[in-house]
This record gives sequence, structure tokens and C-alpha cells, in this order.
Amino acid sequence: MKTAHFKRSKSRPLWYTINHSPVFILGGIEDEKTILLSDTSFQDYSLVELSIDSCWVGSYYCPMLEFSATIHDAISTESTLFIRQNQLVYYFTGRYSSLFDNSRSSSSWVRVLASECIKRLCPVFIHGNGSEYILALTTGKHEGYIHIGTITDGLVSFRMVPEKWSICDKFIGTNCSINWATYITDEKILLLLVQVLSWDSALVYNLVSFNLETQNLEVLYVLPLFIPEAQGLDFLVLDGTEPYTTTSMVPKGLFFNTFNNMLYIWGNFILQSYNRIHFIYLADFPKESTIKYMVNSYQGDMAFVTEKDEIWYFLEGGYDVYQIIPSKGWSIYFNLQKMHQSSLFAEQEFLVSVFYEDGQLYQLIYLLESGNERLVKRVLPVAQLLLYNQNNPVTLQKHGSYRMPFFTNFCPFKVMRLRDLPKKQHFARQELYHAPPPLVSESLGFHNNKTLAVYQGLVYYLLWLHSKYDKPYADPVHDPTWRWWEQKTQYKDYYFYLSSNWLAAEGVYIDMSSYQKLYNISNDYGLPETVFLDKGNAFSFTIFLSSDDDTFKLNSNPVTGYQVEKKLAVAVAVADPDCLKASVKQEVLLNRKAVLYRITIKDRKVCYDQGLSGHNLKKTSMMVKVLGSSGKCFQTSYSGTSMQGHLMVPVLIGCPPGKRLAFDVTYTILHSRELNKHYFDCGRTNPEMPCFLFRDCVFHPFSRVHCPPVLAILSPLPSSLCVQPSAPTPSSPPLPSCSSLDKANFFLPSSPSQPTVFQPFFLIQDMVTGDSGSFLGSYLLKVVGGGHTIDTIRDYTEEEIYHYNSPLDKTNSLIWKTKVERTTLDKKFYIMSYQSPGIEWLCLENSPCHDITPQNIFAPEFFLKLLVSNRGVDTSTYCDYQLIFVLHMHGLPLSGKRSLFIVIVSISLLVGLVVFYILFLLLWPHIVRAWISLRWKINNIMASESYYTYATSNPAFSFQSHSGSEQSYKEGSKEETIVKKEVVA
Repeated sequence: MKTAHFKRSKSRPLWYTINHSPVFILGGIEDEKTILLSDTSFQDYSLVELSIDSCWVGSYYCPMLEFSATIHDAISTESTLFIRQNQLVYYFTGRYSSLFDNSRSSSSWVRVLASECIKRLCPVFIHGNGSEYILALTTGKHEGYIHIGTITDGLVSFRMVPEKWSICDKFIGTNCSINWATYITDEKILLLLVQVLSWDSALVYNLVSFNLETQNLEVLYVLPLFIPEAQGLDFLVLDGTEPYTTTSMVPKGLFFNTFNNMLYIWGNFILQSYNRIHFIYLADFPKESTIKYMVNSYQGDMAFVTEKDEIWYFLEGGYDVYQIIPSKGWSIYFNLQKMHQSSLFAEQEFLVSVFYEDGQLYQLIYLLESGNERLVKRVLPVAQLLLYNQNNPVTLQKHGSYRMPFFTNFCPFKVMRLRDLPKKQHFARQELYHAPPPLVSESLGFHNNKTLAVYQGLVYYLLWLHSKYDKPYADPVHDPTWRWWEQKTQYKDYYFYLSSNWLAAEGVYIDMSSYQKLYNISNDYGLPETVFLDKGNAFSFTIFLSSDDDTFKLNSNPVTGYQVEKKLAVAVAVADPDCLKASVKQEVLLNRKAVLYRITIKDRKVCYDQGLSGHNLKKTSMMVKVLGSSGKCFQTSYSGTSMQGHLMVPVLIGCPPGKRLAFDVTYTILHSRELNKHYFDCGRTNPEMPCFLFRDCVFHPFSRVHCPPVLAILSPLPSSLCVQPSAPTPSSPPLPSCSSLDKANFFLPSSPSQPTVFQPFFLIQDMVTGDSGSFLGSYLLKVVGGGHTIDTIRDYTEEEIYHYNSPLDKTNSLIWKTKVERTTLDKKFYIMSYQSPGIEWLCLENSPCHDITPQNIFAPEFFLKLLVSNRGVDTSTYCDYQLIFVLHMHGLPLSGKRSLFIVIVSISLLVGLVVFYILFLLLWPHIVRAWISLRWKINNIMASESYYTYATSNPAFSFQSHSGSEQSYKEGSKEETIVKKEVVA
């Protein structure tokens, strides 16, 4: 890094998407294709040279006064970096480490809008609608058009507006140009600063509004040609009748604060407006200076940087503009820091940029000292500089026989405190975990690589549990860490014994109870930085102000008696009165010379429709101001000096982050058991996905309805369903013991067969506060997918979803029905609630769950993919809850045809076996006789062959053998006769 990089360069703005950009980039280094890159808010940084082409594409349609290698505009978003060099625009998406690789960085930068001449990039500081935005202003052939860049999940796309005509076509005059643009994401409106040269050769500046949805153009305000005359005034309301100076009004840019709806037009003046139509001129800013850029903290503070690198401060909601650099207060503060030999200050400094971080104003300064030139980031203590700037007059008052000096205090109050504060963690929606490192068993207690690896694994597993907890089926205990120690708590004392006796395997001891999620943090010492409000929600706090002796005065009134004449007043303002309601209750404490203001901010239930948790929230704010305290009241503590008397809190209206809808399978099973008198799980149980019976069936000796085989196998409830919830709600009673449930599973009612009623229950789980209560709103339930197994589930088409769920279906395809009479406006779907009578499974002929072929000895089963959504049917919340879960059904009946086929086949097989048995009994004696006769003939043939062979070889012996054979034949005949008689008998 060279000194010349900053000596020739003026300060430049730091542009990025608020609370989203992981890195910051700064261009503006003269004649260098380099940027400053930092991912630590410039605690450290890198100077990166960009390998991009600098080709000159200027022509008659793209005028360019000069060519430079300087990176003029640099903007960072969550996933993309944008830069402008001359008229060329590039963006970078990928790993930031590749920026330092010269062989890859050239291909990483993508050039966009190649056929356009871009004269300026304008940032959009606030994201909206799930995307980030950037504005590119064109010149040349497309003068009067704006290119809106949309960044969604790292994908960049540009759209040119207006679509069919130019902005300049709507103005009369020449040399029309759009000098600045800002985008209001919530309203989808562009605010443009349009310059036109009128026919009398006067430059006229117009504030223009362009609606992206309706393509409607409206001129909101025409700026005066000259700066108003407001000598001796803090501000001046512009109504057209005020006097003007001879200094031309030259606007440079626009800024719109989405949180308080304040619009600022700045240049060699500052105009502010609450409604974009009527403007107020802030007279404290001198017309001799010209603002180069401005920064906002979105907490009520603003800073302006001029062309001469002067820094001015402005507190929103007021009218006073303060110069802090250079100033008397800055000179005092600078000299004090030099006396303390601070390393962040030097005699020669160059301002690089100014920006806000966590409500603090910071300077990025290049210090030029002999042998120690460096870039530093330092805090700019605005409150302390304003305190040093005060000119407190000194008066001498007689105190006894002496005269003592007294300094006049301009602050209208003595002490200001906040009481009865809302829980910061709950309203700021912060999820916190307590994960201490394990205890080391060694005598020194120092960690080594093994113990650090164990701790790293514990933290990783905790984060994994946090991400895994967002699942459709709700756990019996609303805590992500519950499953971690569910089966290990009984061994807690054993592990402690091993560690206490130096017998632990890894030399560490992990306290199970210390790893937990924190729901109530008690460090509520101030208001939350941001407040999230759901429909009809409210928050309140109390301001305590102690006053001087002469602040209150009792006046006697003959009608109302004594009244308090108060000189201390508090104003509460909301940016959107149609959305928020503010109420203030005052209590005067005369004996303590103090006053209490109880302030309540409540949502009016009208400014938001429905949205996903934490997405597309309505941005507004609440401001509290003690009148007369702006720039005059300070509090000094060990952490520094801070301003008092002014509070601004951004408020986000909509569905707060961290709220979700979950299937309350625990209570659904218990309610099903109570409603249907029993609960039968599958033969092969799955604790994560219990089964639900399609149709009720009983074992009754005289019942003509036969139960499927699965009902003969009774499985106990999963053990997880027997755990007592941490906070049972009135609609979710405590869970009984496992032993009682096991006994109940074998209860067989004697009532006749009837359809099983399935009544699902759902929970609203708050991941921040730990609350888990039943969902009491309305919802739509649809079957959106299904399959014979969990792996063969497919999503249904829109037409199939209609046929399977709609009461208007005429194709005999319904999967379920209900007795609920409330439906959507088009009568297509039922509207359910927790009070609904439940649903009955049908699985009609043309449905996918009809006539399922059994795959084993168990009854058929089917997996249904259910969608539960309260979109458009629930008015109790701003949250658009959508839950998709898989329901495992078993015991599905067979179709009539298949049942008849099975009966016919079974009867046929049975009849065949009986006929075969009868035939076997009738034919068996004949078969035996035939077999014996066959054996006799075979033996006879074999004996005859042996006889003739022997007789031929020995004639002398032939006769004797023949006599012997006859005798043997007679004996054999007698034996056969006896056997035949026995068979006949």
C-alpha cells in the first residue's frame, strides 16, 4: 500500500446492504484498478488489484469525458460484489479468496450491461422481497432509463425500466438526465432526481416517483432554483412564498429511510420530507459547502461528508445540524488524544471513508507518519464532540460570604432512566445457547488438543441439533438439546464419579445440564435494537425523568383544583400511524421532582397480510424525544459519553423469525386413542413416524367384519410419547405414564365396526421464547403426495390435488372427507380448525390409496404427504404457516373386486383340496392293488428270465428247479390271496 493511493484520493462512501453483506469493499483509488477488501469491518483489510479488462467502448452514443483506471463505484451485497470502471459494470460471485488469485480473478468478474453506458451505480441499502437490489443509471442512447439489478441467491439479473418509454419523454426541455435514484423495496417505487434544462436555460430539478407495477410516473416536487433565505432560523417550511438567496440550489443525491419514511435531498443544502411532497429546509447547513455523500445508522443518527471532507451530524426527528469536523470540540478531543499518545491519531491524516457500525460512527483514516504509514479504523465520538462544543455560560452566584461560579445546564432534565423494559431477547428474536467447555481432569486444568477437539465436536453437534430440530413432527419436549441427553441422564452421576476419581477416558467431564438453550436472558439494560411485532402484539416501557426545582409548579384552579404546570414534555412519534398505535400515560412524582411516562406501542392489525417467518416484514419505527434535549443532554459513564433524550427503535411488522408450525403427533395419538377407544401402531414401529389406523375394527365373535391381520399384532406406543412435556398447554393435557398406555393398547372395545376419525393437532413453536402452544387458527389440509413406501412418494399435480381433496369432486377420487361445513370462497377445499370434528379416510375407487395389494402378512399400508397451510384463511396471525409432513397409514381395506377375487380363489383352493382328499381316499385301494400287481408281474418276469437261463445251462437240474418254483408259486399265491382278502375287508 502506497501513500499516493490516498494522498490524491478523496474520501468515498462505503456502500453495502445493511446487516447482510459479509465483506466491505472500497474503490476510489486514483488511477488504480484496486479495491480495499475487508471481512472484519476494516479491523484488517487487503488491497486487491482487479484483473479486469479496461477496454474503451466510447462512441457517439456513449459520451465519456475522460478515461481512467479508477474504480468509481463499489457496492457489496450478501453474495455479490459490484464495481464500475468508466462506463463498464462488473460483478463478482464466488469465494472471496479467489480474488487474490491472479490466474482466476479475471474470469471471476463478470461484465454486465455490455451494450450500455453506465454513468453511476446507486445502492439500495435495505433488502426486500427476498432479494437485494442495485440501480444502474445510463447515459447516451438510453438516457432516461434505469437498470434495476436483482440479486437472489447469488443470481444476478437486470431489468430496464420504463419498458416502452423514457423518463425524459415526460419532461419539456433539453439535456434531460437522471442524476440519482433510490428504490423503496416495500412499495416497489423508484424515487428519481431528474435534471432538465428548461427553455429559459435554467436547470430545473424534479423529484419523480415511478411505480414499477403500474408503470405510473408522477412528479412529486419541483425543487426551487435558489436556496431559501432562513437567516436566524433553524428550519424553514417551503411553501413557495419564502424569500430566496442568489445561490443556486444544486442537488447531488437522494436518501430515503425506509424505517421512518423520511426523504432527504442533499447537495449544497439539506431538504427533508415526511410525505415526499412537503419539504423542510434545514438552515444550519451552510450553502457554501456541498455534500458528497451521507451515511445513516438507521437508529436515528446521520452524518454528512462534504467535498472538503468536513463531517456534519444530524439527529433525525429534529432540525439541528452540527459540524463536528472541523470544530472546537474536535480540536479539544484531537489534542487530548495526542497527549495520551494514541496510536490512532497523527498530525497528517487522510480521510478514506465514514460509516456506521452498531450505532457508532467510525472513520477510516490513513495516518501519515515517518516510518509508520497505515490505515486505521477509529471511533468518532459524536456525543463527546458535541459536549466539547457546548458554550456553557458561567454565572457567579453568592454562596454565603463567597461568590461561586455556576455553569448553566441546557438539558431540560437531570436524570433519564428506562424502566419496565421488554425482554430484549424475545423482541429482538435472538436464539442463544449455553455451551461451556468441558472440565479438564488434570491438576493444572489446562486444555490440550484432545480436549479442544472434544469441545469442537460438542459445539458442532449442538449446531447440528439446532438445524435438525426444524422438522415436521414435534418432539414431546420443546428443546433441541432434549434428544442429546435423553438416554444418558441416568448415567450422569456415574460420569461425575469417573471424573472426580480421575478415571475419565478422555480426561474431561461434560456437564449435561450445562448444555442448554437459553430463553430468558436478564441483561435487559436497554431497548432492543429491533422490535418484531406479530398481529396485534404490543410492547411497552417506562421513561423516568428527574427534573430541576423549577420544572414543576402548582397552579390553583377554582374549577379543577391544583394542577401541575409542567415544563418537561415527551413526544412519541411512529413512522406509520396507520400501522402502529402509540399511547402515553404520565405520572407525576412531586415529592421526587420526577415524572414517569408509560409508553405502549401496539400493532393495529391492518398493515400486513401474511408472510413467511422473518420474510418480507413491514419496516417502520418508533421514536421518543424529550423536547429541548437534542444535542444538549449527555451522560458520561465508564464506557464513554452518550447522548440522552432521544430514542429510536426500528419496528418490523409481520411474522417474527423463529416461529414454526409442527405436527403435534403426541397429542394427536392420545386424542385418537380417547376418541376411538384404542390406538394400534404398526407391526414394525418407528418412533419418529408413528402409524395411524385407516379404519376402526373390533374382534367380536359375532361380528361379520373381519379385521386385517395387522390388528392382531398390538404394538405399544413409542417411549418418546410417554415423556411429560416441559410446558403443557390447556389444549394439550399432560401425557400419562408408559405403563398405562401399554395396558390401554390391549383394550378391545365391543362396539360395532365404525370409521376411524383422524383429528390432527398442531403446535406453534417459538424457537426464541421456548413457548409451545396449540395452533388455534384456521387452516387448509390437503393431500399433495403419496406412495406405497416412503421412497416411492410422488407429488401430485394440481388437478390430482383437486380431485383427491375437494368436496366438489365428481370422479369418485376423494381420499378423505369431513363434516366441516366451512369452505373456501370457491367451495373447493375445506377450512379446518382445532375444533373441527376430524376427518374420515375414504380412499375411493379412483384414489391412489385404493385397493393396495398387501406385500406381506400385514395389512396394506400407504404413506400420505399432507400439506397444512393457513394462508388466506387465518386472521389470528401475520404468519403464513406451511407444514408438509408424511402420514403413515396402515390397515387399508381391499377393494370389493379384489376381496371377491381373493374369496373365490380361497374357496376354489379349499374345494380343490377337499375333492383331492376324497378322490385320494377312493382311489387309494385301487392304487395299492395296481402297485402290488405291477410288482408281482415284474418279479415274475425277472424270475422267469433267471429260470430259463439256468435251465439252458444245466438240464439235469432243471426239473428239480421247476418243482421248487411251482411250490414257491403256490406259497406266494396263498400269501397274495390273504392280502387281497384283508384289503377287501
